[in-house]
Amino acid sequence: MGDESTSPPSALGRLLYSGVLAYMALDGFRNNEKRVEVAEESGVPMADVMVPFVTGMLFVANLGIALWKYPRASAGALIVFFLGTTPAIHNFWTMEGKERQGNKINFLKNLALLGGAVVLLEAADRQHPED
Repeated sequence: MGDESTSPPSALGRLLYSGVLAYMALDGFRNNEKRVEVAEESGVPMADVMVPFVTGMLFVANLGIALWKYPRASAGALIVFFLGTTPAIHNFWTMEGKERQGNKINFLKNLALLGGAVVLLEAADRQHPED
């Protein structure tokens, strides 16, 4: 083990986190039409462009975290992704029944993933304070 301030976060932890993000991105690409429809219903502007763009951003940022390449930019992109998509798409407070419950779970999952991205950004800042 190296000095905490210069060592990247746990490789296993990063791979587990990135595995979830990779699944989310690949599922997003596979179900792009449905995601665009949901985004349009939620009032997302230019959803047909924004949905594949942010899905690609999620995928690329995920690779950056897994490989610990450009970790500040990668974690920052994940923070932007989760801050933008979570309240816009998983706005459970406007829903009822099973739809509300499913979106509440996804909202909370994304909130936890956002927290992980913040932790990774702080780790990258400690590792590269001059950047």
